[in-house]
Amino acid sequence: MHVKPNKPLSLFALTWPLFFDFALHFLTAALNTLMISRVSYQGVAALSVGNMVFELSITLFSFVSIGASVVITQYLGAKNRATASDVVYSSIGFNLMVGMVAAFGVFTGAGLILQLMNLPADLIPDAKLYLQIVGICLIPEAMAMCLAAGMRAHGFTQQAMWVTLLMNVITFLGNLLLLYGWFGLPQMGVAGVAISTVVGRLVGMSLMAYLFVKYTKIPLKIPEIIRPKKHLLTKVFHIGLPAAGENISWMLQFMVVTAFVGLMGEKALAAQALYFQICMFILLFGLSIGIGNEIMIGHMIGAKQYKAAETQMYRALKIGLVLTTIVAALAALFGKNLVALFTDDHEILLMVGQLFLLTLFMEPGRTFNLIVINALRASGDARFPFLAGITSMWCIAVPFAYFFGIYLDMGLVGIWCALAIDEWTRGLIMLWRWRSGRWQSKSLVVA
Repeated sequence: MHVKPNKPLSLFALTWPLFFDFALHFLTAALNTLMISRVSYQGVAALSVGNMVFELSITLFSFVSIGASVVITQYLGAKNRATASDVVYSSIGFNLMVGMVAAFGVFTGAGLILQLMNLPADLIPDAKLYLQIVGICLIPEAMAMCLAAGMRAHGFTQQAMWVTLLMNVITFLGNLLLLYGWFGLPQMGVAGVAISTVVGRLVGMSLMAYLFVKYTKIPLKIPEIIRPKKHLLTKVFHIGLPAAGENISWMLQFMVVTAFVGLMGEKALAAQALYFQICMFILLFGLSIGIGNEIMIGHMIGAKQYKAAETQMYRALKIGLVLTTIVAALAALFGKNLVALFTDDHEILLMVGQLFLLTLFMEPGRTFNLIVINALRASGDARFPFLAGITSMWCIAVPFAYFFGIYLDMGLVGIWCALAIDEWTRGLIMLWRWRSGRWQSKSLVVA
């Protein structure tokens, strides 16, 4: 069963596949972390920092898929499917070029990047090898992100979920073979995890291309892909550049904050890595509702149904806040027990247990950001969230993280207190922007 493009979109029908899709996507990193934690916590620290750099690289060229998704939904809402198809072609063509540049940068600069992040010297060789191997994924990943964005914009959210499931199965089996050395194969450590990840993503990209053509009925025309239309890319950039700029800013500020954590030692790095993986699953509720809501609002904006869009945003925000609060409460109660599956180190468990007490304060603020910012973006209002976001991150998150965590010697608790204050500040600012109604004049298409 799948969502048909010519039927009214439902938030639940769009959101539940997105939830499992993103959960499976995050599970790739969590699975790798869990499996290598059985080998050494040093490997966990090396893997976490390597993953952070890899995710920043993906964020670097995700601006095309983010912008394309919004522009496609608005054209579909305006009943202009031909131009929506052209947006798909243009976004894929441009993103492939950016993906190649990102892959080259990661491969050649891996060692320097890791040094700048204060990674302990004995962990750099493993982290560098991991980063260079997974960097191979960036080129096909660039194409796959645009294909997935196009499918979701058309209402097909289940298909991407199945692709991500297959990727996880391949990664898990590859880890058994190359990390643990099943069937007599060499135990390759962090490098084995990297190879498993690469193979899973390459297979996933190939399947994504097949499913995209099958369900959207848009053939992948090479001549159209290699000649992107500038006027459509301009609209994509109008949304994508500020959105990705905000994401890149978040990743950079988190890398700076992680560098502060690096000054606290290997166990603090490992504790943050384990806590962060679980936080990602809590984040899924707000993220999936935010993206599903973005698709619906994009269609409404394209059809000039502003009142319906306003009602839909508040409905999605209420649902997201209720779900996030419930899950955050469960995490505060049982999170430490869950982390015990990853490690039995008493010091690491103590640090992580303290962090989970902040979850009830942290996660509702992040839900504000995800749902309201995505709604603003779907309307065409992307510049304000970017400017407000980078101001809060670099004026609140980073300086207060240093002040609380390092200067006042509050450790990881101080670091994450600062991040929570930043999330709430940005979330409330975004809600104020939506209530102002200025987003109603930002539509990118003519009905």
